[in-house]
Amino acid sequence: MHESIMEQLWQTSHLQGGNLAYVEELFETYLTDPNAVPEEWRSYFDKLPSVDGNQGPDVAHSSIREQFEHISRNQRALSTGGVPASATSDADKKQIRVLQLINAFRFRGHQQAQLDPLGVLVRPPVEDLSLSFHELSEADRDLEFQTGSLNFGAETMKLGDIADGLRETYCSSIGAEYMHVVDTRIKRWFQRRMEPVRSRPEYEADTRRHLLERLTAAEGLEKYLGSRYPGVKRFGLEGGESLIPCLDELIQRAGSYGAKEIVLGMAHRGRLNVLVNTLGKNPKELFDEFEGKKLADFGSGDVKYHQGFSSNVMTTGGEVHLALAFNPSHLEIVSPVVEGSVRARQTRRDDTDGSQVLPIIMHGDAAFAGQGVVMETFQMSQTRGYGVGGTIHIVINNQVGFTTSKQEDARSTEYCTDVAKMVQAPILHVNADDPEAVLFASQMAMDYRNEFKNDVVIDLVCYRRRGHNEADEPSATQPIMYDKIRKLKTTRELYANRLIEAGVISADEAKQMELEYRDALDEGEHVVKSLVKEPNTELYVDWAPYLGHEWTAKCKTSVVLKTVQRLGKKLSQVPEGFAVQRQVSKIIDDRSKMTAGALPINWGYGEVMAYATLLNEGHPIRLTGQDVGRGTFSHRHAVLHNQKDGSTHVALQQLSEKQPYFDIYDSLLSEEAVMAFEYGYSTTTPNALIVWEAQFGDFANGAQVVIDQFLTSGEHKWGRLCGLTLLLPHGYEGQGPEHSSARMERFLQLCAEHNIQVCVPTTPAQVFHMLRRQVKRPLRKPLVAITPKSLLRHKEAISSLDDLTEGTFQTVLPEIEASDPKKVTRMILCSGKVYYDLLEKKKTDEREDVAIVRLEQLYPFPADDLDEILAQHTKLKHVVWCQEEPMNQGAWYCSQHHMRNALTRLNPKLYLQYAGREASAAPACGHTSVHIEEQKKLVNDAFEI
Repeated sequence: MHESIMEQLWQTSHLQGGNLAYVEELFETYLTDPNAVPEEWRSYFDKLPSVDGNQGPDVAHSSIREQFEHISRNQRALSTGGVPASATSDADKKQIRVLQLINAFRFRGHQQAQLDPLGVLVRPPVEDLSLSFHELSEADRDLEFQTGSLNFGAETMKLGDIADGLRETYCSSIGAEYMHVVDTRIKRWFQRRMEPVRSRPEYEADTRRHLLERLTAAEGLEKYLGSRYPGVKRFGLEGGESLIPCLDELIQRAGSYGAKEIVLGMAHRGRLNVLVNTLGKNPKELFDEFEGKKLADFGSGDVKYHQGFSSNVMTTGGEVHLALAFNPSHLEIVSPVVEGSVRARQTRRDDTDGSQVLPIIMHGDAAFAGQGVVMETFQMSQTRGYGVGGTIHIVINNQVGFTTSKQEDARSTEYCTDVAKMVQAPILHVNADDPEAVLFASQMAMDYRNEFKNDVVIDLVCYRRRGHNEADEPSATQPIMYDKIRKLKTTRELYANRLIEAGVISADEAKQMELEYRDALDEGEHVVKSLVKEPNTELYVDWAPYLGHEWTAKCKTSVVLKTVQRLGKKLSQVPEGFAVQRQVSKIIDDRSKMTAGALPINWGYGEVMAYATLLNEGHPIRLTGQDVGRGTFSHRHAVLHNQKDGSTHVALQQLSEKQPYFDIYDSLLSEEAVMAFEYGYSTTTPNALIVWEAQFGDFANGAQVVIDQFLTSGEHKWGRLCGLTLLLPHGYEGQGPEHSSARMERFLQLCAEHNIQVCVPTTPAQVFHMLRRQVKRPLRKPLVAITPKSLLRHKEAISSLDDLTEGTFQTVLPEIEASDPKKVTRMILCSGKVYYDLLEKKKTDEREDVAIVRLEQLYPFPADDLDEILAQHTKLKHVVWCQEEPMNQGAWYCSQHHMRNALTRLNPKLYLQYAGREASAAPACGHTSVHIEEQKKLVNDAFEI
């Protein structure tokens, strides 16, 4: 093991030649006492990749095994007339108890750590950490014991030194939880990082001065804003200023590992501070926002503590692009958005292990414990479709959520971070009033993420010096806490005094730091020294081609026949020896016939061919949802499963050697986090088709926050374009309230200013052109597609190859064999599946006086296209809107004024009537017989009222 580490050292050019002996001596010293080597070398050795989880010479035997061997030797000695076992049994027992004591501190030391800067948190004693619990006494403190796997640099030590060292390591300013992790390599990794330095590395004067400078910046901005804009909401960082040096170290250390991009997410608290002091936003821009000046030239804009930002900073490893995600007030919902953005950037860079792009997400303690999307985001973290190689989570632990501070009210877990244990993420609780401990925790967190590519949590235990916001009076609900806070020196003042006492800095130098920072703010200068003023534009995504287009922008979505035939043949090819399930085999055979023109094409063919042609034209595709490989209603079968060995075949990934990626993943059973992830992905990938499919359309309810706060309003609030497509199965087949409606009324109610598209395609050709239009058109708007269930195999819901090779998506669709307009006196307007019920009624009753017109796009409302069809029918007397949904749902309330306006333009005397279900609290009835009666009535009403 030792040799392999040294081999890694010799492979670096600056360590060759005459330096070898010196470096080897340094490394040997580092293994026994990391504080005895210079900080620069310690940092270098800390970041060396481990081999089998070990970073030092292997321990030949575990301590417990040594004890058994020792006891065994005693027993052998007894059997051969040697020293009786009883003579050493007490010593053996004590030795084992010492090893149990060591283990207890590793497991439970965090419960006695000095984490709370306020001293308010009183924790009960942990009996496991006392000598007496292990049947040891103060009298034993001078006795020598073997240290086993303890990394204190000596094989034997006095019990007193062992106990004191353990308390320093695990019960000071850092409380580390890592023993819940199953992987022994990880447990050893933390022990070898923390125990040799007793969790308190000795930092050099320059490092400590830099820490003070970062704290000065963090405190300085808050003081400046507080005096210049008193009482104005800013959700300041006072009490949690250590976040700024924490972020600074994480970013610089990530850059030293070769990271190129970091995506950050956070809620409100400290956001303005991070924008100015970490990302380098010009303070003058922030001041303009405080003074109410309109800076955005689009939409509504948003409050300043929701704003995102991006910049480039320089690190020892090169330029790093930072992107802070925009977020609403729904706290933790930004977390999966960040993960999606990171995954997209990793895909673009072909960064398969997450070493070039990584997420850092900041949370509030109450939200981290209380918001279910946190659990969903952790659950995604190690899956194929959503993993990003580990996330660094920072909990800004105010120890209060708005006005809720009592732990029994705020959560049921010991820590707000306990949810992270579900993925065995290590958790580093750290006292935010100890900046050097925060620095050490930050270094460990980044090194851990780089080494193991898993999530890790820094629990930054701090406090809110102000209330929930600056207009809030916190002592009304937390009098004891805020009495202590008023008397408490700031983190910066405490650390400055510490450095002054240590002779690292003078009082005048500390004061000068404050004045220089304030002067920079007065001048409106950038205050991030590592900011790159002329950033490398290759680190950015160019959205310019997608700006400034009307929703009516034209594009070609038809595809030449030879291309369809060639791709159709590819899609029907199955690897030799691949055993396809019987029903699936028939679907593939039928698709071969469709390609040959021997069968009309069905929905599955139209959809899959849309994907194939887009891939053929160089557009990547990502398709996720709970059953997308097969399709909930068994129509897609984009992923085939070998019936013999369970292997899979995805024909859409085998179209050509140079095709872009086609990613398809059956997701975890989540709507909120998964849709947010795909939103984040789509805001970073303009040239791709990104699709999320609901198992049933109304399951999107679980992601309503994403729909409301991101999908429908993100462009208007933040100028963030997004082309995410939602496929929401919808249709009234008598399957009850939760399996009928995609709740299209909710989407339509959110429609304004051409923010999204709501389409209800009813033919395979329409879904083909709709999906292709989503990418081929030069604008990026979210698409909400209300897709069918029973129509997937309906004998009338078919198209021809000609429909794919000609035309485009039609927002308004007449019947294929329409009545003579001169004979038509009644027009039925509708959307979706009900069209086929109406068509059957018309054919059965031979109603040549009726025309049925489908609105395939409900928003933006296609007024011009509807006018064009209406103009052909000059003898209309009755116009009816027919829908399956109850009157208070569906398109009726949100769209009727558009249709009435169209009728007025044609003939002011025409009145739009309604045929559909009565208003209902539930989306649909749950009784088949009632459903059939209702459906029959609404169809009849459309022809008679």
